[in-house]
Amino acid sequence: MRRMRESVLSFAASDEHLPKTVREYRAKYKGVSLVLDQHPALLEVVHEDLKKLSHGGRKGRGGDFTSETILRALMVHAIEGLSLRETVVRIAESDFLQDFLRTRKKAVMDHSFLNRCLQAVRPATWKRVNDLLGQQAVKQEVIATTTIRADTTVVETNIHWPTDASLLWDTWRVASRLLKRGRDLIPESVPHRFHDKKIKRLYLFITRYIKSPSKQRQRKVKSAFRKLIGRVAELVDIARLFCEMAPGWGNLALDAVAAELKGFLPSMKKVVAQSRRAQLEGEKVPAADRVFSIFEPHTELIKRGRREKPVEFGHALLLCQTQEKFITDFEVFAERPADCTLTEEVIERHEKLFGQRPEVLAADKGFCPDAAKYAELEERVDTLAIPRRMQDLADKVLRMWQAFRAGIEGTISGLKRAFRLARCFYRGFKHFQGSIGMAVFAHNLVVLATQP
Repeated sequence: MRRMRESVLSFAASDEHLPKTVREYRAKYKGVSLVLDQHPALLEVVHEDLKKLSHGGRKGRGGDFTSETILRALMVHAIEGLSLRETVVRIAESDFLQDFLRTRKKAVMDHSFLNRCLQAVRPATWKRVNDLLGQQAVKQEVIATTTIRADTTVVETNIHWPTDASLLWDTWRVASRLLKRGRDLIPESVPHRFHDKKIKRLYLFITRYIKSPSKQRQRKVKSAFRKLIGRVAELVDIARLFCEMAPGWGNLALDAVAAELKGFLPSMKKVVAQSRRAQLEGEKVPAADRVFSIFEPHTELIKRGRREKPVEFGHALLLCQTQEKFITDFEVFAERPADCTLTEEVIERHEKLFGQRPEVLAADKGFCPDAAKYAELEERVDTLAIPRRMQDLADKVLRMWQAFRAGIEGTISGLKRAFRLARCFYRGFKHFQGSIGMAVFAHNLVVLATQP
């Protein structure tokens, strides 16, 4: 069974003769450590998820690392903005970080174990600990939640730019690789040949000449698309039959290959269907009917009207923040709603979390609901600092609150640069949500730790 914590003397070394930058770096972690010690309920919530990783066996052997050590290692991962491998190396090479983790004179955990721990902590758990931290900070009068600002941003998934040709090639190479693996286990299970080089030549021909102005070249591109779509559709059918027949062979390794391939099949079928509609039938396929990656099928196409990046592939993120830069609430959307529908939700969730509505809510023009809803929300909030039209910015009071609202843009930039939220490198929507929750929680710890 995994222990929650153990008593360890930490931060024994003196920082007196170190450079100022190093002292500030250490002071940040000491502050985070103090905040975690002052709020033991946070560890108790995370411990409920982490203790499931260690059952102890018949002899009741405890886990090598306490839940406190794991939580602190995840905070180092988020604060340093490193990959899991680099995080483990950084901890192993730093006695100070080992003190922060309270593992001095113990072996450093492996990155694969840290990855399992990260996956074990549910997105709802990160949200719960962030709510608890905010409620305790309000009780201690460290933050004030009477004035908040809200905004949305996009966190991208880790996919390449999706085109019909590239998605067809992804489908072929993944299905071909897994079917060959099954054939290596039982040759009779896959009695087919796969002409990978021919398919790749079709894919490269399409990508090279798809923008050619020549009509003759365009006819050849369409012919290549017809061949590519036909071949990939045949392979997807072979993969479907393989997944249906695999259990009959009675081979566990073959079942594992079939299970992995079966997870890709829905996305692969959708890729073939959308490519046929777009390239052969000339139909303009809406984004809602498309899949943008067979590896991250949950990815959504989002347009926010940004000149430098008109199209983004990921998920929308709502953030609510106090004047102290503490993020009181966040939400990751599987499907992006209109910002104007979120204003009432922000007020209701704030009231549920802190027991009272905010006195001031500042947001940009996109959060402005229709006239009737705007009048209703104005009665529920003392100051609804959301411009309805550009002329409203002539008002000095609203302009002041819009200047306050602009402060959340800096926080969003910091989350993307320092906490790796520009792009999520974890697979699946669940882990996408979890990584954002971990980053927001780490950000709030740093905010409380570095307050004067």
